[in-house]
Amino acid sequence: MIDQPLALVVDDQPTNRLLASALLKRLGWEVREAADGLTALALARQNAFRLILLDISMPGLSGEETCAQLKASALSPQPAIIAYTAHAFQEDLDRLKGLGFDDVLVKPISRQQLETMVGGL
Repeated sequence: MIDQPLALVVDDQPTNRLLASALLKRLGWEVREAADGLTALALARQNAFRLILLDISMPGLSGEETCAQLKASALSPQPAIIAYTAHAFQEDLDRLKGLGFDDVLVKPISRQQLETMVGGL
């Protein structure tokens, strides 16, 4: 049996987590979910995620702060960290990539959009 790639979907909105998780599962991923950055950090220390979809606007630890801590924690293997956000202006996309995100997935997402982005992972 081939192991499924493992993804983490982090979003404070249950509907957003549900949609992203369902789409990833249809693409063959095993998915864990977190409602906040602190939970995401704890899960990342315990699991070898290949992908982390990380909401930017969350109460408590923001997606930007969570990304910085994930990058600083030297996870092995290092997962692809994709910003999962409604911020779609080019300056937002450039800023997020400059903060260490590997890519940006703009909400609302589609299966095709997600498949294109995670196809090479």
